[in-house]
Amino acid sequence: MDLIPFIGEPLALDLINTRPLTGEGHVDLIGDANGLAMWVEQQAGRLPETSLCRAGTLSDEELAPVHAVRDHVASAVRSLMDGGEVSPADIAGLNAAMAAAPVTRQLDWGEAPSLKTHRTGTPVVRLAGFLAEDAALLLTGPDARLIRKCEADDCVMLFVGNNARRRWCSAGRCGNRIRVQRYYQRNK
Repeated sequence: MDLIPFIGEPLALDLINTRPLTGEGHVDLIGDANGLAMWVEQQAGRLPETSLCRAGTLSDEELAPVHAVRDHVASAVRSLMDGGEVSPADIAGLNAAMAAAPVTRQLDWGEAPSLKTHRTGTPVVRLAGFLAEDAALLLTGPDARLIRKCEADDCVMLFVGNNARRRWCSAGRCGNRIRVQRYYQRNK
């Protein structure tokens, strides 16, 4: 299994997908500060203030807020996929992450007037708050009911199935491999 993060889905799913399944079990691609820094760099165009979470600026112990958000989002998504309700503990966890990094907006009247958004807290707490907010938007939006697991037996990646024919996380990652396996089995 490929240990390159599967990205391009909503951030909340990309966060969950940082735990791929290998022959030895689940691997945590953001289990340490360097892994998180690499993931943040890959998501740079989608995350605010990514320069604050570069490699060497964080310790492994500081990652707990992001890991907690990932755990709550993964549990909430599993509940929705199973047709159940999101647990109050997961809702409280996401709300706590957002509350730990509250958003303030400030009008900036320079050459190009704009409304700037700022979060308070340490870089990781701000990142966790942003990811929790993104997860809340996904969970309450129309795509929540379209979240699917890749149909490859050895893959745990999640994606938004807004195309009814999509069955795999990606054609290159699982789709081609499964088609080749099926072809081989039929022509054996």
